[in-house]
Amino acid sequence: MDGKAFVETFGGVFEHSPFIAERAVAAGTIVEPLTAEGVHRALVAVFRAATPQERLGILNAHPDLAGRLAIAGELTEDSRNEQAGAGLDRLSPAEHARFTELNTAYVEKFGFPFIIAVKGLNKDDILAAFERRIGNSREEEFATACAQVERIALLRLKSLLAGE
Repeated sequence: MDGKAFVETFGGVFEHSPFIAERAVAAGTIVEPLTAEGVHRALVAVFRAATPQERLGILNAHPDLAGRLAIAGELTEDSRNEQAGAGLDRLSPAEHARFTELNTAYVEKFGFPFIIAVKGLNKDDILAAFERRIGNSREEEFATACAQVERIALLRLKSLLAGE
């Protein structure tokens, strides 16, 4: 696969951040055959080498869980499917109000949205993690959010390279 095709295929693995795939191609770290783990290693190396501002930009590219973009139908296909799989598209009014309250408090405290790899979780699991993590320091939460972004990327790669 040439570099352009790679970026077109995998540029969205890190939410709205194709520069991660572009830099991995430029670094020559993408090798055939493409496997989820191999591509993930290459992309994560770029993500970890990115400046703190660039990583913050990637965190901020993620939508709020069950937030206004979800309501307006403006999530990426990956985000929409991930949130729906966790039941976040079927919240009661009270549950939605709680998510909105937590999203607002979280962004005010940390300066980026709450990020969690929702695959395999339900709304109660996510709320519990939200309530636990909001007590973290900014440094702890930045590291946790970055680790979650890396996990989301791996899950997306496994989906893209189905058959592994």
